[in-house]
Amino acid sequence: MIDPKQQRQLLDAVCVIARAAGRAILDVYGREFAVEWKDDRSPLTEADRQAHDIIARGLADLALAAPLLSEESPPQELTERRGWPQFWLVDPLDGTREFLKRNGEFTVNIALVTAHRAVLGTVFAPVLDRIYCGALALGAWRQDGAGAVQPIRVRSTAAAPLRVVGSRSHPSGALADYLAGLGRHTVAPMGSSLKICLVAEGAADIYPRLGPTSEWDTAAAQAILESAGGRMIDTTGQPLRYNAKDDLLNPHFLAFGDAERDWLAPIRNTRESERRH
Repeated sequence: MIDPKQQRQLLDAVCVIARAAGRAILDVYGREFAVEWKDDRSPLTEADRQAHDIIARGLADLALAAPLLSEESPPQELTERRGWPQFWLVDPLDGTREFLKRNGEFTVNIALVTAHRAVLGTVFAPVLDRIYCGALALGAWRQDGAGAVQPIRVRSTAAAPLRVVGSRSHPSGALADYLAGLGRHTVAPMGSSLKICLVAEGAADIYPRLGPTSEWDTAAAQAILESAGGRMIDTTGQPLRYNAKDDLLNPHFLAFGDAERDWLAPIRNTRESERRH
């Protein structure tokens, strides 16, 4: 295990790396660029590649000798990773669709995964010049630009009406069913892992993700959320784990702050209704 002092040093270094990757992304963002489409129909740009290269070089220079798994990693690393007890899990540009829309809601995500758990993470939003960071042994923080570093914490008692944050680019019927059973609420659309960060800082009560995501989409923000006192669970109530199965897809999940509320109730009620009919 990494002691708190080493976690602090790593977290500071990773924040510097994320900002450097963000600057490269903004350089591409400010001009015309080509878009490629991967086999899964997700977009890929020059910004993704540049950010990946900057992050890979930066992490390789750290004292912690841990391999890197990135959305832009070569296929052989995607296979080798099953034997890694500790590694960096990275999405160099989370929210590429938001990047293409030029709405600013995209992030650089860097997480350290140890024994299937995201223990440290940073999420940097280049357009907002806002960085979130957290480590389980230390807590979680937000910094805007060169401003003061502010500790963040989830809202331990949910607001009334409930404040829901949802995907801007990936709505689903399952989400509509969940919200119908949630009670009085408001919904704020948002892109990328910023949704989880809003829960971590108490600006939202819950982010229900009842559609597909990959592990690099969520690991950094989950580390921040849990460091801020929140939870991220699948629809059976189990915490999300990383590098624990053959594929790198997450189950559907809920990210929330109020641990006393039964956030799974709408899902159970929907399933029961479906069984009766």
